[in-house]
Amino acid sequence: MTLRVAHITTVDQSLRYLLLNQMRSIAQAGYEVTGISAPGSDVPVIESMGIRHIAVPLTRRLTPFADLRALVHLYRIFRREQFTIVHTHTPKPGLLGQLAARMAGAPVVVNTIHGFYFHEHMPPAQRRFYIAMERIAARCSDLILSQSREDLDTAIRLGICPRERIQLLGNGIDIQRFDRNRVDPATLAHLRSTLGLPPDVPVIGFVGRLVVEKGILELARAVQQVQSRFGPVTLLIVGGVDREKAGALNHEDIQAAAGTATCIFAGVRQDMPDMYALMDVFALPSYREGFPRAPMEASAMGVPCVVTNVRGCREAVEHERNGLIVPLRDVDALAEALISLLRDHDRRRAMGDAGRRMAHEQFDERLVFQRVLAAYHRLLHEKGVQASESAATGKA
Repeated sequence: MTLRVAHITTVDQSLRYLLLNQMRSIAQAGYEVTGISAPGSDVPVIESMGIRHIAVPLTRRLTPFADLRALVHLYRIFRREQFTIVHTHTPKPGLLGQLAARMAGAPVVVNTIHGFYFHEHMPPAQRRFYIAMERIAARCSDLILSQSREDLDTAIRLGICPRERIQLLGNGIDIQRFDRNRVDPATLAHLRSTLGLPPDVPVIGFVGRLVVEKGILELARAVQQVQSRFGPVTLLIVGGVDREKAGALNHEDIQAAAGTATCIFAGVRQDMPDMYALMDVFALPSYREGFPRAPMEASAMGVPCVVTNVRGCREAVEHERNGLIVPLRDVDALAEALISLLRDHDRRRAMGDAGRRMAHEQFDERLVFQRVLAAYHRLLHEKGVQASESAATGKA
């Protein structure tokens, strides 16, 4: 019996950039894998890698009537396709996908927590609402996989799910791809020229969606302080404007916050190892995270990180090891941390070396893939579902 697995996210970018390697490893282990998300420009890339895609009209905003239609759409797909395992990701599919899977009678339902939407700085009523939604979703799960240890502890403490139904998954990256030794110096020199990075001017890097909650305005204001106290610096911003999210920022908003400091907007890139290699320091002053990939990638590339003291960031960065942790929304502390690293080349190098070691020890995505396959194998055994020989081993 060939086992059929569906991975569901809101948008196709998540399937491509967060889950494609994981889905491919599951397919290599003998499962038939399908990705489900809203349609988009990344679908052809997903399909070119051998992963079938089904489009569903999901939105990232809270849209009750559209969400109800999406729930019905998912239910019909699950009834038609008869997936053995439905594996949901990100908050909205975690609710709608799991509800539809249970309604359709899917044998195994798994949810990966990539980070809770609620956080301690949210208005109490809003926070209670999102916690209630997580409790409803968790009732549909056979197993919840948490990328973050803090999210796991939070889920148990807040009664979202019992301890026996959640386990730590961790998060990882392709450490072979993110390796500074594989960067071509000539390519890097050309890229620096193409982007207009001034020679001999330190580069502070940011990677992420251009929205308020990523702390990009605080970073821009901090860079303005850095320039006035340290000297010329360039803020290299990699990422696109997320217009579906509240708090979307355009380039003019960010440049205005940075004042006279130079901001270079590189947009969404496919050459991320090269982009990190251009950076002297990486910064992610986010308001909330699950287990962010960008600091892991920066660490693997030997770039020291400055992040905020929030869930997820505290797991990707160890203070004074592979970077510095600063208080949330504290522009002065952020600027001071950046200046302290820019002034000390040896300290940056030591943190970069430590980050590379951490990436090998803790951030290898192949460890995550093994845990997912082992979880599938255990759940299928508990449900009495027969697997093909390759899938039954739980190994790629």
